[in-house]
Amino acid sequence: MRRILSTLLPFLVVVLPASAEEIVLKDGTKIVGHMTGVTGDKIEVDSAYGKMVFKRADIVTINFPENGTASTPGAPGKKDVPNVEESLRGSQYINKTGKFALNVPPEWRIDPQLAHSQSLIAGLSSSDDMRFLTVTQEQFNASLESYKGLLEFKYRKIFGGYEELSQSAASIDGKPALVLSFRGTISQGGLPLQYLVAVIPSGTTFTRVAMWCAEPLFHETQPTFEKILASFHYTEQTASTARVSKQ
Repeated sequence: MRRILSTLLPFLVVVLPASAEEIVLKDGTKIVGHMTGVTGDKIEVDSAYGKMVFKRADIVTINFPENGTASTPGAPGKKDVPNVEESLRGSQYINKTGKFALNVPPEWRIDPQLAHSQSLIAGLSSSDDMRFLTVTQEQFNASLESYKGLLEFKYRKIFGGYEELSQSAASIDGKPALVLSFRGTISQGGLPLQYLVAVIPSGTTFTRVAMWCAEPLFHETQPTFEKILASFHYTEQTASTARVSKQ
């Protein structure tokens, strides 16, 4: 199982695309734009023709650009990949680029297979390569519920048998957040996975902490994931101090 999880790493990191989505309607019309709102029966899109609203029942597919997964070791680097400043000392992980910190079990490590991209700024894993964590930060000028709707579209595209297990409001570092859990399988190998994902909005910046493992391990691992999530906090003051000290 450990070898299978390591092989599937590039497929397990979900990042919302920075470029526009292509929406195909039942009548064959194709609309290119950015989804800015998702409700139970409608989707709002900003396009070259202005703001448009479509019924979800009229949409056949939503095509996302396939540029959001993490790159594999040795693969050509993506454009605009940030130079992430991060450190892991003992159990404390600090990311000065994303201005946050969290605690992981002492045996965890920064995982080179979870390579940074324009949005993915942290990737860690357990020493046995069985449990994983990523942090992404993305700009999204809409509501938390709309962001969650876009995530669901992307998850359903990537995971077979996608099933949301729970969703709850939470407070993380004093900020309102959304925590959800889901299960699904990756087409290659059909490995069942279970995720715990927290979305923390701050203005138009959405920080997403995603943790996952093989589904049979999730029950015993969930308390660890929840402790990691509870330890998450922003370190803007620490980051500002670090920048001043370098001048």
